[in-house]
Amino acid sequence: MQIVFLLEQVVNGLVLGGYYLLLALGLSLIFSVGGIVNLSHGAFYALGAYLSLEVIRFVGFGPSVVITPLLVGLLGIAFERLLLRRFYSADPILSLLVTFGLALVAEQALRMIWGSAPLPSNMPATFKGSVLLGDFMLSRYRLFILVVVIVVMGGIWLLLHKTAFGRVVRAGVQKPDMVAVLGIRLQPYMTAIVVLGVATAALAGVLFGPIAIVHPAMGMEVMTVAFVVVVIGGLGSFWGVVAAALLVGVVRGVTTHFLPAASEASMYVLMFLVLMFRPRGLLGERIERFE
Repeated sequence: MQIVFLLEQVVNGLVLGGYYLLLALGLSLIFSVGGIVNLSHGAFYALGAYLSLEVIRFVGFGPSVVITPLLVGLLGIAFERLLLRRFYSADPILSLLVTFGLALVAEQALRMIWGSAPLPSNMPATFKGSVLLGDFMLSRYRLFILVVVIVVMGGIWLLLHKTAFGRVVRAGVQKPDMVAVLGIRLQPYMTAIVVLGVATAALAGVLFGPIAIVHPAMGMEVMTVAFVVVVIGGLGSFWGVVAAALLVGVVRGVTTHFLPAASEASMYVLMFLVLMFRPRGLLGERIERFE
C-alpha cells in the first residue's frame, strides 16, 4: 500500500507540474524573445482565476476554460503594445521594476473590485469524486487538469516547431539580428508570444481556482515557483521548461510523502543541484537579446 500511495503522490506531482508548466512556459518565452523579466506574469494568473468566477456565473465552467484565457489574452495585446514594447532595448532592470510595480497595482485592483477576502471557486459536479484504476485512486478533476495541460502543451509545441510562426520565433530567440537582416519584424511575433504567455497563465488560474484559494495575492505567491522552474529548465528551451516543471512537481509530491515539512524547500535544493552542474539549466540555450 505504501508503494501505491507513493505512486499516487507521483501522479499528483505531475498534475502540480502541469500547473507550474502553464505558468513558467509563458514567462520563459517572453524573456527568451523579448529580454523582459515579467514580474507581473502572476497578475494574469490571478486575473484568470477571478475573471473565471464571473464567466462561470453566466456560461458555466466548461466555456470559461476557453473564454477566460481569450479575454486575458486580449488584455495581453494592450500590455505588450503600451508597456513592454518600450523596454525591449532598455536596461533590463527598468522592465523588471515596471512589471513589479504593475504586479502591485494589479493586486490592489483585485482587492478593490472583488474584495480582500478569499472567494470560493466551485468544482464542476461532473469532475467531483475519484476514479479507481486498479489499486490507484485518482481525483477526476486532477486527471481532467492533466489532460488539458497535455493538450495545451501539445498545441504550443506544434505552433512553435511545425509552423512558419514558430520558425521565426525560434530564430528570433537565437539570432534576432539575422531575422532583422531578412526583413522580418519581430514585434508582431512578440505581441503574439505575450498573448500566448498571459493566456496560459490565465488558464492556470481557471483550472486551479477550484482546488486552490482565490485571493488577491495569489499571483505574487506563484511567481517564485515559476522562476524556479524557468531557471531549472533553462532559457530558450521548450522541453527544458516542460521537464523542469514536471520534475519540480514530482519532487514536491514525493517529498510531501516522506517529509511534508520540507516540501517547499525541496524545489530550491533541486535548483541548487541543477545549477551546480548545469549553470544554464537542464536544456538551456545561449540566447541573444531581442532588439
